[in-house]
Amino acid sequence: MSVVKINVLTVPQEQRETLEKRFASRAHAVENSDGFEWFELLRPVEGTDNYLVYTRWRDEASFQAWMEGPMKAAHQGGGSGDGGERPKPAASGSTVWSFEVVQQARPVGS
Repeated sequence: MSVVKINVLTVPQEQRETLEKRFASRAHAVENSDGFEWFELLRPVEGTDNYLVYTRWRDEASFQAWMEGPMKAAHQGGGSGDGGERPKPAASGSTVWSFEVVQQARPVGS
């Protein structure tokens, strides 16, 4: 069954817009990766500064291949245009949670 990776990003209030713009600018960067199944960026509503980046993969090997290839390249490149310096991270912390999907349901008729 699939594996789920949730990247928990601690994002100060003043950096939220920056984080969301960066994700928007890389929209569609993951969809063609082998084994990719789903992505969602979840904005906190109240009581936390943690954004959740939810991805689902066919298997752990697919996730690891993406981490070592396209994801690594996306985070190592992308200078700000002034001398090639990388922009300051929008998140002040990051933790990855890993899960195996053991049960799922979908709406009837879909």
